[in-house]
Amino acid sequence: MSTSPRAAAAPAPPAAALPTATAAAAAGNVPRAMLWMLGSGLLFTVLNALLRGLAQQLDPFVVQFLRYAAGALVMLPFILRAGLAAYRPKGVAGQLWRGAVHASGLVLWFFAIPHVPLAEMTALGFTTPLFIMLGAILFLGERMVAARWLAALAGFLGVLVVVSPGLSGAGGPYGLVMLASSPLFAASFLITKALTRRDPPQVIVVWQALTVMLFSLPLALLAWDWPTPLQWGLFLVAGMLGSAGHFCLTRAFSLADLSATQPVKFLELLWSAGAGFLIWGEVPGPATLLGGAIIFAATSWIARRESRRRR
Repeated sequence: MSTSPRAAAAPAPPAAALPTATAAAAAGNVPRAMLWMLGSGLLFTVLNALLRGLAQQLDPFVVQFLRYAAGALVMLPFILRAGLAAYRPKGVAGQLWRGAVHASGLVLWFFAIPHVPLAEMTALGFTTPLFIMLGAILFLGERMVAARWLAALAGFLGVLVVVSPGLSGAGGPYGLVMLASSPLFAASFLITKALTRRDPPQVIVVWQALTVMLFSLPLALLAWDWPTPLQWGLFLVAGMLGSAGHFCLTRAFSLADLSATQPVKFLELLWSAGAGFLIWGEVPGPATLLGGAIIFAATSWIARRESRRRR
């Protein structure tokens, strides 16, 4: 399911062809949406590892700005090829709101990331799906499906099993700062879901990069430090990973209810464990294996159940 920014250059479909969440779910798009979410998790795992390293070398707010500036830059060839009209949103206000909310969450996240251990950061990040599922019911009118909540809670239990041996709260107050970013990210994703009802994914991805870059610029200027040539190259890689990841994420949101896709997000913990082994030689312990088994079982169960619902 992973994709590249090239996919974002596809011509924008007419607004009438964009499926609503209800119609998409009724048409049996939940399994496809879960696959798109799976791909976004793989891409964001690599992206987060890269950004954490950069935030330990440069000011976090400079990293935040350059990450989204690079995201806009890598999309520029596709914008020029398809034409500016293909990337004109149905309403700028919604895109600005989404960018402001997401940038606010990123300010907290980037402020805390150099100080929070990886295990603690992973655990705190997995609170976002629960905020998303609650918000989807309260603000988007999605049905409260008990099976999806059971899968999400089981996945969160698996996360706690994995991180609990090393979760000592070493991040201190920075852990609370990072936790405060979760409801903001959830609100951003809820706005994204609403935007998918009128704009295609590639338009939303481009406008996110532009708006977050705009809102991040003032803080970046206050602490500006020029990156090295290697760091510039890494920011371009981050821009490609982020644009592809957000395209996958937005595609998933356009195909199904938010609550249907969130249990898959817990698989990101397995990708993080795999990346730790491949890059740093970290061997997963018994807690990681047990928690991973719980996450895999919960995700597989909800995927099979959603697949049967469409028949």
